[in-house]
Amino acid sequence: MQKLHYSELTASDRRLVDAAQRARERAHAKHSHFQVGAAARYGSKIVLGCNVESDVYGLTNCAERTAVFA
Repeated sequence: MQKLHYSELTASDRRLVDAAQRARERAHAKHSHFQVGAAARYGSKIVLGCNVESDVYGLTNCAERTAVFA
């Protein structure tokens, strides 16, 4: 794994990072107050997800899982 600065990313990867940051704004994190966004490529599409916390812990979804099931 390599750590890169945002400016070193490809245009395609920057679009993913930007999309994940936008998805984070939709997060529902009333317990942790830690909003997370995720973005994944699916063919030519970008799929978004965010964390959704629930009072019932088993119903809580992480951002990555939300994106996969979107």
